[in-house]
Amino acid sequence: MNAQEMSIQQLSDYFIRAFPAVSKDEQSLSLTLYRLLSLGEPISISQLSKETGLTTNNIEQILQDWPGVFFGDDQQIIGFWGIAVQPMTHKMTIDGQVSYAWCAWDTLFIPELLNKTVMVASSCPVTNKRIELVVSPTKVEAVNDNPLYLSFVQPDMDKLNDDVTTDFCHFVYFFDSKQIAEQWMSEHPGTFLLTLDEAFQIAKLVNANRYNLILN
Repeated sequence: MNAQEMSIQQLSDYFIRAFPAVSKDEQSLSLTLYRLLSLGEPISISQLSKETGLTTNNIEQILQDWPGVFFGDDQQIIGFWGIAVQPMTHKMTIDGQVSYAWCAWDTLFIPELLNKTVMVASSCPVTNKRIELVVSPTKVEAVNDNPLYLSFVQPDMDKLNDDVTTDFCHFVYFFDSKQIAEQWMSEHPGTFLLTLDEAFQIAKLVNANRYNLILN
């Protein structure tokens, strides 16, 4: 079965196997990282310690074991598994604060983790046309008149944790035209198309498993 033939549940199960649930402390640390980075500023280890109650040594050990953690020159955290403080294609505005997502799909799972409604501004990689949507913890709505689609790819699970941006994020974009999306995918073998609702369903299922001890 190829990726285009996989059901929503099968795609969700794939990412659940790639990113299994961790301990409650680690889940709490992860959500704290998302919350603080959504404010648009780098985070220090001491700040994380104060927010979570974990020791700096414990936090450093956890972050060392985790993929997808990025540090700036001053050793403050500037990005973590889908969210960044430095400008990228996918802009997220939350309570007036600006942060950025690594790929289109990140904008669909992060709002639930923050328990916030997020205003998303992105662009089509072919036409550069502005794409806007509103994502809450429970639903997603396109601001554009046309239905939205996401390009998606099923990355090699062994490579996913090594370089998620290269093996996944660089293939996941919003399109407001199925024809344009199919044109782009024809030049990117292995990619396939999801509707906005399908991609949001996968995000909800993956969140429910990965944060099974802390999300209500």
